[in-house]
Amino acid sequence: MTGSDGIVITRGPGAAGRASGSSAADSTASRLLRAGEYYDGDAQEGSLRPRLLHEFQGQKDVRDNLSVFIEAARSRGESMDHLFLIGPPGLGKTTVAQIAAHELGADFKVTSAPALEKPKDLAGILSTITERTVFFIDEIHRLKPAIEEMLYIAMEDFELDWVIGQGAAARTVRIPVPRFTLVGATTKAGMVSSPLISRFGIVLRFSFYSRSELASIIRRSAGILGAQTDEDAALLMADCSRGTPRVANRILRRMRDFAQVAGSGRITRAVVEQGLERLGIDSLGLERYDREILSSIIQNFGGGPVGAETLAISIGESIDTLEDYYEPYLIQCGLLQRTPRGRVATDKAYAHLGLQRRTGNADERLLF
Repeated sequence: MTGSDGIVITRGPGAAGRASGSSAADSTASRLLRAGEYYDGDAQEGSLRPRLLHEFQGQKDVRDNLSVFIEAARSRGESMDHLFLIGPPGLGKTTVAQIAAHELGADFKVTSAPALEKPKDLAGILSTITERTVFFIDEIHRLKPAIEEMLYIAMEDFELDWVIGQGAAARTVRIPVPRFTLVGATTKAGMVSSPLISRFGIVLRFSFYSRSELASIIRRSAGILGAQTDEDAALLMADCSRGTPRVANRILRRMRDFAQVAGSGRITRAVVEQGLERLGIDSLGLERYDREILSSIIQNFGGGPVGAETLAISIGESIDTLEDYYEPYLIQCGLLQRTPRGRVATDKAYAHLGLQRRTGNADERLLF
């Protein structure tokens, strides 16, 4: 499908795809963006994404290094080396991949590892890309072994191994593919195999954002959304954003709603305080489930240690959600400790919840 603006999108499986007989590439829900255009899968979220590297705020080391690699590749007229992005969700990995394609003047093709079910899905994508395309695979740690093996050869030799025939008549054919840049993003670098990581020439790690960086992002997003925001209101929203731009933008949109309906239309500190209270977000940015985790450790398990699986069951969440979403921020805030015996609530957690630590159990449980 080609739009009037020049964007070419390959749709995933759907009614239209089934009616016309979707190809292997279609089944991967991949989307191809022509050079010079910008992909915004979610219109509201996409409008807030920076399009150029100088617009991207925070992650100074990532920006500085990536600008060098992009400029070098662009000056040589070559595809940039394969790029591996590591970090918690919501810190800008997908945005950086889009920016790299835009800065390189290359097509941008995006998919996710769970969507690649069979080797033919990957072959269908790589056989249709153009020279210097930036191919982005999200959650790359979830690639299946057979697809990962095929990707090794594509990354190194820019060829695809394809088996033709069956049994004794089977033979392997190598199909050349255009030189491309693979961008892999993961929130679990430890689950990515060493052979795959070693094939990435550039590895960039994302860290949580500071208060000032988040406030700057909020001010920029407010300008794009046409919302007037006081400086102290922006700082308060930054304090509650869990060090994550995605959360900061989400809070900003909700505060804009409160300001528009219940206020004068301007986001003030009073509007933010009232809005955060109604959303159940406290001064540290903890939400209801964050407080339930700490309360469960303290009240049900005497402050810990308690195993992750037991803790997840006690709050009705999956262990993956507990470890990937909730725990990193609680540990970053100094409210939770991971020990060999399990999770332990810190003195700061007791103080934040207004609870008293039981006498004699603070240091004894940390001895192992």
